[in-house]
Amino acid sequence: MFQPTTRAFEGATFSIPAASAQGPFASAKPAARLSGMRGADIVVDLGADIGSKRWWRGMGTLGAMLGVAATVALNPAPLVQPVQPELAPTQLAALETVSIAPLAQTSQGLAFHQPTSRVTALAEPPERPRIEVTARLRDVDSFNGALRRAGVSAADIANVSLLVAGHTDVKSLKPGATIDLVLGRRSDKSQPRPLESLAFRAAFDLRLEVNRSQAGDLIVTRDEIAVDDSPLVVAGDVGGSLYQSARAFGLPSRVVASYIKALSPKVNFQRDVSSRDSFQMVVEHRRAETGETETGNLIYAKLGGKRDVELLRWVHNGRTKFFLADGSSAVEGMIKSPVAGARFSSGFGTRFHPILKRARMHAGVDFAARSGTPVMSTAPGTVIFAGRNGGYGNQVQVRHANGIVTTYSHLSRIASRSGQRVGAGDVIGNVGSTGLSTGPHLHYEVHVAGRPVNPRSAKLPIQEQLEGQELARFKAELQRMRQMKPIAVSHDA
Repeated sequence: MFQPTTRAFEGATFSIPAASAQGPFASAKPAARLSGMRGADIVVDLGADIGSKRWWRGMGTLGAMLGVAATVALNPAPLVQPVQPELAPTQLAALETVSIAPLAQTSQGLAFHQPTSRVTALAEPPERPRIEVTARLRDVDSFNGALRRAGVSAADIANVSLLVAGHTDVKSLKPGATIDLVLGRRSDKSQPRPLESLAFRAAFDLRLEVNRSQAGDLIVTRDEIAVDDSPLVVAGDVGGSLYQSARAFGLPSRVVASYIKALSPKVNFQRDVSSRDSFQMVVEHRRAETGETETGNLIYAKLGGKRDVELLRWVHNGRTKFFLADGSSAVEGMIKSPVAGARFSSGFGTRFHPILKRARMHAGVDFAARSGTPVMSTAPGTVIFAGRNGGYGNQVQVRHANGIVTTYSHLSRIASRSGQRVGAGDVIGNVGSTGLSTGPHLHYEVHVAGRPVNPRSAKLPIQEQLEGQELARFKAELQRMRQMKPIAVSHDA
């Protein structure tokens, strides 16, 4: 399709061959050949004609080029560097004082410069005129011990203790409490620094300061902190989990646990509570003007739904208990189950003993549960026995009012001691399989006047009832709790 063309350029003749019929690039070579240098190809395709003379010549050329490149790389030409002028002796001495090597080899540091006649030697280095220190109470510590560690003299500690004793009990300070101190200048180093000022949070609503007057006496000053004591009212739906729903309002776990424990004698949380039920709690709460908050104990508890239950905390006969809306104590008789969530496995009466292989009176009831599950006292009372008791294994006996005694047997661990006062719901041990037992369970007995009775059917006179003016005051307080409206609480807490 194209004809050969011959052109001359400054005496050199180039020949451009014609393209074949198959296309202009069908027979194109990797590089054009100079017509005046036939047979002397500079560029050789090492992928073609492998093993031929032309291929070996290309390999030789490549090797020579790599050799030249390696020689140049391994023997670079030296760079021209200007010659630094030689330092004078005085310059060398000044350079040594700031070099790293002398500092690493001696503790003299920069003490190489000779002082001039204007320098006056000091007998001793000067002290700071005052020091600010923060003392912190340790887990096992005292107020005086924290001041002593901070460097306060024994005389100042004694004076401070006398001053603050009239305003607060320093023994009530919790571990982690901080004491801000300022220590002044001392006459000589053999004496402790005098205390200039001291300040600490003595209570949630009180801050105490101790300052030294111009006359040299220590004077204590009270700084009253305003506190809002309005209770915290929280209400919501039970939802998927009562515990999680209540905790979502920012309530401490111990408050939620108190709510469940208070209602347990009247409510079976496994059967009587649904996701559509509602709950309400009134909790002690204090907020200081400085921003700190403090959450106290549960005051009022309500559960609405299948079982409507109201409880109010009340002090009766010197003891704090929860009472129902009619003034009767929340604990009616005894807690039905001493093991939360346990399965009732054996009843009261004569039965065939699985180990002794004979009929025998079963003077109590059994609750099957995992080993280690907490066991609670079913009513307030005093522990009269805690130890090993033959076939009962590890056993705890609790004496209650009106001649009632309860026993808890086959325990894996005893968590109470003889003579200890326990309340309804207090943990006294853990489920186990000690003594004559075929598996982990609790054997629970109730004795009235020394004789065993059926815990599931006996009516036991343990419930208390408010009467007269005390009942009127109770109902007035209950009505005040009902009128409290829940406040907005962040669910992100």
